[in-house]
Amino acid sequence: MSTSHAELIIIGTGMAGIGLARALRRQGDQRSMTLVSADSGDDYSKPLLSTGFAKKLTPHQLAQRSAAELGDELNARIVIHTPVVAMDVDNQMLLLDTEQAPHAEKLRYDNLVLATGAAPRMPFSIDSSVAPRCFTINDLDDYRRFHTALGQGPARVAIIGAGLVGCEFANDLHAGGHHVSIIAPETTLLPRLLPAPLGNALGDAFNEAGIGLHLGRAIDSIARSHGESIVLRLDNGETISADFVLMATGLAPRTALAKAAGLSVSPSGIKVDRQLRTSHQNIFALGDVACVDGVNAMYVQPLQASAKALAATLSGTPTTVSFGTWPVVVKTPLLPVVAYPPKETPARWRIEGEGGDISALAENKDGRLIGFALTGGCVRRKVELSRAAPTLLG
Repeated sequence: MSTSHAELIIIGTGMAGIGLARALRRQGDQRSMTLVSADSGDDYSKPLLSTGFAKKLTPHQLAQRSAAELGDELNARIVIHTPVVAMDVDNQMLLLDTEQAPHAEKLRYDNLVLATGAAPRMPFSIDSSVAPRCFTINDLDDYRRFHTALGQGPARVAIIGAGLVGCEFANDLHAGGHHVSIIAPETTLLPRLLPAPLGNALGDAFNEAGIGLHLGRAIDSIARSHGESIVLRLDNGETISADFVLMATGLAPRTALAKAAGLSVSPSGIKVDRQLRTSHQNIFALGDVACVDGVNAMYVQPLQASAKALAATLSGTPTTVSFGTWPVVVKTPLLPVVAYPPKETPARWRIEGEGGDISALAENKDGRLIGFALTGGCVRRKVELSRAAPTLLG
């Protein structure tokens, strides 16, 4: 096994890793750079994954550049389909998965950035008999597999999970002509983002469109029936037949590699300071895997701010990252939703409006606005309320 060296190695070719590499090159940084990816390394916009079925987009259309084209653009080496199995932080070395890459080499670095993202949580095991028809979608390779499985005709898709990913894909698959059901133990949609009246409003919009909702229900079993169908049996005895199951049960930061190397981690991610430095001097983390001063914000604007700040720091200008008041815009055209969840438990939610047009203002005990959620026509208040609410990380 040979050893090669790069001044900077980035583990991960998602929006965080590629965004950092681009930011460095834009400001004239010419250091030698290697990006290591466990997947195909294609450059794509992850938020577009949950809009592709409505727009009839193929995986090829979602990929903006291949790994080879990305390497040319960045003047960087891109190593694909090669997981990193260990980090030797004392010797500043990475060990690659030799089973995946028979001619793998050890990679030596001066600075290392962990942009490994988050992986889907699996709350229960899937029997091998139904596993080929159960999917997660967390990257373009996942989208490829699911897109191929769905084929051309309408399919029955059971989505397990009522959070952001589940609701966005439910809306998108429905718009793409598929028959969609949502199953979740929570009693309302988007429970981590919306107070109950707004979650119910989104549920009403989904119901009216023909999306089946099975909320407040656990799954007792998932089994093959006659032919290719899958039967999901719920805890109340109800059964749902589907052609495919989409698991949307949340994401967990990929911290195992960092933890095994002795870096400081928490359930919220790899612990980093405001300059995105880990507990090891020359190792940094950003994106979904990073917990910045106690905050893990798994969406685009904090990621982009982190990449910009880290590029400046790595180029010799130590820069502290800040996150503004950036609400989450949920991609559910059946009922527009914008949410800025409060960092602390609110003393009360002040609910205004009716039907699908509702504003929910989270206030602390002093009556100060600390977060908000908006549906329907009320999403136009996003800018006004963002100016009044506290920043995510000031």
